[in-house]
Amino acid sequence: MRYVWFVIFISFTLLAYGQNSAKVKQLEKQRKQALEEIEMTNKLLQETEKSSRSSLNRLNLLSQQILSRKKVISLLNQEITALDQQIVDARKEIQILQKELEGKRANYSKSVQGLYKRRTSQDRLLFILSADNFAQSLRRMRYLREYAEWQKRQANEIVDKQKEITQKQRELENTRSEKNTLLGEREQENKKLQGEEQNQKKEVAELNKKRKNLQAELQKKRKQADALNKQIEKQIAEEIARAEAEAKAARERERLAREKAAAAGSSAPAPVREERVADSKGGYAMTKEEKKLSDDFGNNRGKLPFPVAGRYTIVSRFGEQQHQELKYVRTNNNGIDIQTTPGTDARAVFNGEVTRVFVVPGYNNSVIVRHGNYLTVYSNLSQVYVKAGDKVSTRQPIGKIFTDTEDGNATILHFQLWKEKVKQNPLPWLD
Repeated sequence: MRYVWFVIFISFTLLAYGQNSAKVKQLEKQRKQALEEIEMTNKLLQETEKSSRSSLNRLNLLSQQILSRKKVISLLNQEITALDQQIVDARKEIQILQKELEGKRANYSKSVQGLYKRRTSQDRLLFILSADNFAQSLRRMRYLREYAEWQKRQANEIVDKQKEITQKQRELENTRSEKNTLLGEREQENKKLQGEEQNQKKEVAELNKKRKNLQAELQKKRKQADALNKQIEKQIAEEIARAEAEAKAARERERLAREKAAAAGSSAPAPVREERVADSKGGYAMTKEEKKLSDDFGNNRGKLPFPVAGRYTIVSRFGEQQHQELKYVRTNNNGIDIQTTPGTDARAVFNGEVTRVFVVPGYNNSVIVRHGNYLTVYSNLSQVYVKAGDKVSTRQPIGKIFTDTEDGNATILHFQLWKEKVKQNPLPWLD
């Protein structure tokens, strides 16, 4: 029974060690992703010149940089904690293996001592011949043979167990070394964070000096955002009305056809029509094909590709946001703003149909793509590669993102996602 509990204890120790090891690898992967975000933001900061218009954008980039840096430090702390646990588990495992080794050595020592007492072949022969009967002699012969094999296995197991302990001790040393490396990296990241926080304070001080200009610029941006929102809502309302009108017209044609057939005494079936049905009252009436597309889009929540290829950083998130550093700056974003490098294309996040291409001051060209009763909006394009009525596929380029040379070469895509008449936070939908 004690042996059974011993085996169970070993199994749980090995399982815990394996889980901690997998956790460390996952944390390391997340840390590398966060470092890639920092690298991208650094590049954008270098490309974004300091100017009165780009200062707020630079501050947003710095704020994002600091958040990413804190995330890296947090992940490093989690990695170090996991490695500490891994070291504890490894020590326990080595202790267990050493106890096993001691037990095997003790058993082997006893067997060797016993063999020494019966060291001659004559003794073994007498042991066999002194049996009461032939069957007992055979059993004694089998016992001696199995005993010899057991001794051989014990010797091999002792050697293997010693090798296993040596390997575990080597892994423990590697884990300790890895922990020391991470401690060094954490110290470096903390120093970088302190430097970035100092730069942020300088940017805040400069912006506070230009408070009136900044507030005027923000007011202008709010009006432009309202204008974009009205255009989108107008387009949605028109499409809903058009789809409903088509559904009514189809129902009327079918009614007239039935009346005509009845008047003629014909038993011919009513003409088949493609029925449009909305998911909700007042919603967009969809055909069967559009309904399938809508369902596919909904099933891909959290898996949609980002609407830009290559590296990017999010400089403004969905909804009403109070700026952390500038208390007088409060924004309300209907989507997300994604900053990337000059020359980058915007791309469709899913299969769909372009329903409108239009221009709004401050957002340049905008494209609306319908995916059943979902819509995605791509704004601030300098060039558009598609037109209304075009079918687009996932990741297809739909336009080049505008680069503002007067605003530090800022290249920012404004992206929105709607379901019917309701704005959605795009981030949970994107992979």
